[in-house]
Amino acid sequence: METVSETRSHGGVQGVYRHASTSTNTDMVYSVFVPPQVALGRPLPVLWYLSGLTCTHANVTEKGEFRAACAEQGIIFVAPDTSPRGPDVPDDPEGLWDFGQGAGFYLDATEEPWSRHFNMATYIVDELPLLIAEHFPADMMRQGITGHSMGGHGALTLALRNPGLFRSVSAFAPIVAPGLVPWGRKALRHYLGELGPAWRQHDTVALIEDGARVGELLVDVGEADPFLEKELRPELLESACDLAGIDLTLRRHAGYDHSYYFISTFMADHVRWHAQRLAG
Repeated sequence: METVSETRSHGGVQGVYRHASTSTNTDMVYSVFVPPQVALGRPLPVLWYLSGLTCTHANVTEKGEFRAACAEQGIIFVAPDTSPRGPDVPDDPEGLWDFGQGAGFYLDATEEPWSRHFNMATYIVDELPLLIAEHFPADMMRQGITGHSMGGHGALTLALRNPGLFRSVSAFAPIVAPGLVPWGRKALRHYLGELGPAWRQHDTVALIEDGARVGELLVDVGEADPFLEKELRPELLESACDLAGIDLTLRRHAGYDHSYYFISTFMADHVRWHAQRLAG
């Protein structure tokens, strides 16, 4: 693991790191904030944050405003990249921003040419946690996960697909039914092939319909989000959770959009919500 930078913040350390990933067959960059409670000498809970389309680790690290709350609550905050990157990594053949590099959708691709590099589910669930456990004072029995947009999709689906791995799950403006919306259908078709059973394994609403469960969810959306009706469809998650008996807190915020102005406004709420469930 290579240290790209380490900077003092809120009594803790905000770091950026690089390593050679066996999952993606590329170098991967991620950020970690370690709060001042590290001085107490005991392992600390971990909150994963999965970013959205076009983002890297840097978007939330620079604009997410999570460090004060993490320092208050004693939580390690980990922000991976959203996809493999590099000159040898395939990208959107149409040259658009909603697929390929910067848009891994937190799944393991089965289709060529994507399957060699686009294995973000394995990277997030298996590979990177081992690195975090080795190099940071992390209690891997107390993990929470959250994310934004495509990353909200990732947080929800990875939690549903890996029961018990994450004690707490939340999301900002998640894509909850990728099999039904343009962003998701494009990604699933390229990464997994034409419409079929594999799609349901990477679709929050479908997973819940098929019996996957988490205890509770916190989801925030902005009512002025331009993607709300076409791409996000939170009402589908609300209906699925209601039928499944999942305790969903869905908060709709008037005037807020899809940006980090929205995320940063409610980030501390999410950190504290996770901290309550990761305590002890």
